[in-house]
Amino acid sequence: QVQLVESGGESVQAGGSLRLSCAISDSTGVTVSWAWFRQAPGKQREGVAAIYGGSTYYADSVKGRFTISQDSAKNTVNLQMNSLKPEDTATYYCAADSRPPLVERGVLRDAFLYWGQGTQVTVSS
Repeated sequence: QVQLVESGGESVQAGGSLRLSCAISDSTGVTVSWAWFRQAPGKQREGVAAIYGGSTYYADSVKGRFTISQDSAKNTVNLQMNSLKPEDTATYYCAADSRPPLVERGVLRDAFLYWGQGTQVTVSS
């Protein structure tokens, strides 16, 4: 059984920073890749960042501003978000899988088995 619980979402002003955290409960240790996705109202879900082994992936829209990291001691995967923009406003979801992340044509696919409930991030101008 794998459970993911996100936290850290809140309302901030443009230019500000937030740190999202995903608490991972994985009793059998099956998960090897983790990611953050986001979905804004009326838009498709977008893969923001992923981590697998020592490798990371970032969507072009967040490169240089967001950093994904894994804290094995705390069993969390975190997303540090800096220089936030109004277009970053969305519900952010943590995802995990037992397989490597799938990236096609530079886009992270949402082929993850396990998902959290999401945390809302609102960036005001």
